[in-house]
Amino acid sequence: MPAVAGRGRGRRTINEINMVPFIDVMLVLLIIFMVTAPLIAPSMIDLPSVGKAKEPPKQMVQVIVQRDESLAIKGKDDAIAMPLDRIVAEITRIQVGQPPGATAVVISADRNVKYEAVVKVMDALNKAGVQRVGLSVQLAK
Repeated sequence: MPAVAGRGRGRRTINEINMVPFIDVMLVLLIIFMVTAPLIAPSMIDLPSVGKAKEPPKQMVQVIVQRDESLAIKGKDDAIAMPLDRIVAEITRIQVGQPPGATAVVISADRNVKYEAVVKVMDALNKAGVQRVGLSVQLAK
């Protein structure tokens, strides 16, 4: 209810906002957030680390994602352009008869390639059961 001031001839209302309820609500919200913040468990992200391989791979196959998102596979010879399903079939063929994790697959992509193209390759390799998949990086100069 607005306050009423009576000066002179008539009564008029004072147009001021009562800040006390606003401050009370803000303090209650602050206390609620301060109490609940420690209870929220931060999501733990298991990031890969470099240099923890027990032994270097005996064989390495490189999958190259080019700027136009075309794919190529490079073993010991030159890179051969192939579609994704043939690359997966070739890698699984290479891994047949090998001990698990003996053949490492490294994905090399151009800096301007969409992240989605690299994830598609990783997902297809994961679904095919390829165990050692890594990303090629260039160290900063």
